[in-house]
Amino acid sequence: MEAVDYLAEERRKAEFDVEEMKIVWAGSRHAYEISDRVSRLVASDPVFRKDNRTMLSRKDLFKDTLRKAAHAWKRIIELRLSEEEAKTLRFYVDQPAYTDLHWGMFIPAIKGQGTEEQQQKWLPMAYKMQIIGCYAQTELGHGSNVQGLETTAKFDPQTDEFVIHSPTLTSSKWWPGGLGKVSTHAVVYARLIIDGQDHGVHGFIVQLRSLDDHSPLPGITVGDVGMKFGSGAYNSMDNGVLRFDHVRIPRNQMLMRVSQVTREGKYMQSDVPRQLVYGTMVYVRQTIVSDASRALSRAVCIATRYSAVRRQFGSQNGGPETQVINYKTQQSRLFPLLASAYAFKFVGEWLKWLYADVTQRLEANDFSTLPEAHACTAGLKSVTTSATADAIEECRKLCGGHGYLSSSGLPELFAVYIPACTYEGDNIVLLLQVARFLMKTVSQLGSGKNPVGTTAYMGRVEHLTQCNCEVQRAEDWLKPSVILEAFEARAARMSVACAKSLSKFSNPEEGFAELSADLVEAAVAHCQLIIVSKFIEKLQQDIPGKGVKRQLETLCNIYALYLLHKHLGDFISTGSISPKQGALANEQLRLLYSQVRPSVIALVDAFNYTDHYLGSILGCYDGNVYQKLYDEAWKDPLNETVVPDGYHEYIRPILKQHIRNARL
Repeated sequence: MEAVDYLAEERRKAEFDVEEMKIVWAGSRHAYEISDRVSRLVASDPVFRKDNRTMLSRKDLFKDTLRKAAHAWKRIIELRLSEEEAKTLRFYVDQPAYTDLHWGMFIPAIKGQGTEEQQQKWLPMAYKMQIIGCYAQTELGHGSNVQGLETTAKFDPQTDEFVIHSPTLTSSKWWPGGLGKVSTHAVVYARLIIDGQDHGVHGFIVQLRSLDDHSPLPGITVGDVGMKFGSGAYNSMDNGVLRFDHVRIPRNQMLMRVSQVTREGKYMQSDVPRQLVYGTMVYVRQTIVSDASRALSRAVCIATRYSAVRRQFGSQNGGPETQVINYKTQQSRLFPLLASAYAFKFVGEWLKWLYADVTQRLEANDFSTLPEAHACTAGLKSVTTSATADAIEECRKLCGGHGYLSSSGLPELFAVYIPACTYEGDNIVLLLQVARFLMKTVSQLGSGKNPVGTTAYMGRVEHLTQCNCEVQRAEDWLKPSVILEAFEARAARMSVACAKSLSKFSNPEEGFAELSADLVEAAVAHCQLIIVSKFIEKLQQDIPGKGVKRQLETLCNIYALYLLHKHLGDFISTGSISPKQGALANEQLRLLYSQVRPSVIALVDAFNYTDHYLGSILGCYDGNVYQKLYDEAWKDPLNETVVPDGYHEYIRPILKQHIRNARL
């Protein structure tokens, strides 16, 4: 049987309507139609070709990125695409570019922190791309500790200007995407200093380059930070270094929605609460969670399709070898990652709703849900990005030796994705922020203030610290109420245990530092509970087609029981379940793998990714892997000549023994 037939046969096994699942994955029929139309538009455009990306030099790769970004903007204008369609087009171009930061951080920062007057001035230019912006916060010496930033913005009352300055080497802005070679402007974060008094870190709009010839303005030193991990990967992005030498900007270029500096140099807080600053952060982090599901689903699609095509061992009497996907070891590593992709997709949808809800409340001066939203987005950003980075590498291993080829798409996907574990907050630091929120929640339990939202389960802490899991048979683990209570009990007991341990320290900060590893684990337990609960909530919605809902229920159970198996020590040591119940969970998990097996190809088809977007020979839709691998090898520049360059200088002398021993 030809490899190309393997996937066709697999698709006939599907136990649900793939078209219906595509709509569920996209979030709505409208979103599916946009995604489907735009992805095919990108795939059919030769300018967006990317199969040669890993072979380009850094300069050629960057120029290729500029060309694609310009062509994308041209197509957006020509086709009069909506904001949603334009965003989708940039996503499917699939090449990190300065536009990611312009649309994803520069514009949201001005919208979130600028006054109405500032928005009216800057946003029209930004929306038309008459200026191109980036987000200059991180410095050479400070990333996660924003309050430790060293760049200064001193107010000069004589000229009504701020003087932006980099007083030390470590105050150099370092890492902002789009800064190195493209951005004309930046939202720069600096310490506001008035009459020698430090008022903390604030945002300022600073022009970096001339709008006539793109040269850096006086007092500005700017460039690229250099090559990064991988070959193509994130090297298409011009991450930058920036230093200021007493650069003057008008006073009205400080973002003043939350706090202002008057003409007389008086520092004032506005009626708009400072918490609004977190709105931008919540927005950016919820998009990162959505990006995690996309990157993970992409890796899983490649590994799943290739696992169905690839055959190894097991042949008898000259018959075909066994499909790798039929080995239980392959299933136990791959299927939980497939389930995770769906889980992250649905929690990402919920976060999008949460952000909209919080924004609406903030505009009505209701800040009650902001701390929870901040903790949710911080924790879920951490948990989903760490899991996705690990999963992409696991998918590479699941593809055997061929997964190491650039043409598999997995090495480049890994190299592009892993910065997510450190940008917009180092993952461990973010989990410690979640832990602080959890400890505060526990400390308020006796005060009559009931926890809400994702911490509502803490209101039943007395029950959760004493309840016994009701599982007696493996199939009991299929009950959503049983799964939820086990995860709630684990999370509550870990948080309460940390709170009790903290109470023994006379200095709370010393205790927090000492117990930080335990606090991180408690935060992870809380975040995993959120993901499981949101998956279960998704299943309670109106989902078209019985087959679709049944598949999602199976995936939900796989995700939850996989986490239970992975963190079995936590569940047992907290007394949330017994060792026997843990064994029954593993037994049920094996059965679930068998149940999902017939539909796995259809489940990755539901992601609706074109071959162009996947960028993987191993993951191509038709499954014709081996012919394509063979053909691709001959496209490598090394194969342009039969005899390699350097043969006469370096190989022939050795073969002909023309190299003589020299005395050192």
